[in-house]
Amino acid sequence: MQEVESLRRKFLRYLAQTSDEPMNVVVERAEGCWIYSKDGKRYLDFISGIAVTNIGHRHPEVVNAIHEQVERYLHTMVYGEFVQDVQVELAERLVEIVQEAFRRASGQAWELQYYPTNSGTEANEGALKLSRKFTGRKKFVAFKNSFHGDTMGSLSVTGREVYRQPFLPLLADVEFLPFGDVSSLERIDEEVAAVICEPIQGEAGIIVPPDEFLPALRKRCDEVGALLILDEVQTGFGRTGKWFAFEHWNIVPDILTVGKALGGGMPLSGFLARREVMRAFAENPPLCHVTTFGGHPVNCAAALAALKVMERENLPQKASVTGEKLKSELQRLAGKFPQIVEVRGKGLMLGLEFETKGQTQTFVKRCLDMGLIVGGTLHTEKVVRIAPPLVVSDEEIAWAISVMEKALEG
Repeated sequence: MQEVESLRRKFLRYLAQTSDEPMNVVVERAEGCWIYSKDGKRYLDFISGIAVTNIGHRHPEVVNAIHEQVERYLHTMVYGEFVQDVQVELAERLVEIVQEAFRRASGQAWELQYYPTNSGTEANEGALKLSRKFTGRKKFVAFKNSFHGDTMGSLSVTGREVYRQPFLPLLADVEFLPFGDVSSLERIDEEVAAVICEPIQGEAGIIVPPDEFLPALRKRCDEVGALLILDEVQTGFGRTGKWFAFEHWNIVPDILTVGKALGGGMPLSGFLARREVMRAFAENPPLCHVTTFGGHPVNCAAALAALKVMERENLPQKASVTGEKLKSELQRLAGKFPQIVEVRGKGLMLGLEFETKGQTQTFVKRCLDMGLIVGGTLHTEKVVRIAPPLVVSDEEIAWAISVMEKALEG
C-alpha cells in the first residue's frame, strides 16, 4: 500500500491534472475486459479507455505484432517519404474495410486513400484542412453540443461553449446548427467547405439523431457542393453494432475520420477520402500537410493485428447482439429505479441519463468501489457512459448489471 500511495502522490505532483477528481486507480496490468490495480483489486472495464480497447486490453495478437515490428524497425522517416511495408499493408486493409462499408451503405465504391495521424483531434484537423484546400471555400458548419477534439481547429467546430469560451477567439466562419433538426439544414449553402458531424454524439450524452437526419444532411451537402466529414473516431470499428455508424443510415461521407479503437490500444488515427480529394495535399504546394509520427510502424502493426481480430471474430455483429442484451438489462433497471430517466444508444455505445448530477456521481463512485468502471461524458453531468470492450462476455455483463443494481439500491 505504501507504493500505491507514493505513486498517487507523485501522480498529483508531477503530472498536469485535468480535474480535481481523477479515478485514482493505480494500474498494475490489464487483460481482456479487466484492469488490475497495484493494491490487489480488479476492475471490469465498462468504458474501454473511452472506446479504445474494442478488442480488449493487451490482446495477444496485438502484443505479438508489436514485438515483431520492434525487432525490425521503429521510426525511420516522416510519413510519405519512405515505403514502409507494415504501413502500406495497414492502409490497404483499412481502405478495403471502409470501401466495403461504403458499398453496404450506399452501393458506392469510391477509390479511397488513407492519411494516418496520431489522435482523433489530428484526424479532424486534417479533414478540415483538406476540405478547405479541395473546395477553395472557407466556411464550416458543425452541430451544437458536438465534440471533435481539443486542438484549436477541432475546438473551433466543437459545439460546446464550456470548452470554447476559455480559448476564444477561435476559427472564424463556423456556424452551429441544432443536431437532429432537418429544417435547419437549409442554412448550409454554397459558401460551406464542409459540414462536420458525429453520427452519434458521444460527449453530448450518447445522442442518436432521428433516422431522417443524416440522409437529409448528405442530400443537402450534395446540393450545395459541400463536403461531408463524418467523425467516427468514437463510433467506428464496431462500437455501434456495425463497422461504422454511417451504415445505420445508408449514407457515406466524403471524408471519414477514425481513431481510438483503430490502434488496438496504440495511438493511431487518420482520415480517408477519395483519391481526387486527397490529391489536394500533394500540390499547390506539395507537402502542405505533413506528420512526423503519423503512421508509426509499431502502431500500424498493432492496428493491422487489431483489424484482423475484429474481422475474424465479427466484433461489429457481436456488439450488435451483446448491445441489445445489455440495453435490455439497463432498461430493466430503469423500470425499477426511477432515478434513471433514459437508456439510449446503439450497439455497445450506451448512455444512462439520471435525474440529477449528484445521482450520476454517486452511481459512478459506487460502481468503482465495487470493481466496475463506468464513467461520465465530458461536461454532460447527468449521463453515464456504458461502453465495454466488444469482446465482453454474457457472464461479465451479468456481473456488471448486478453491481449496477446494488449501486442503485443504495
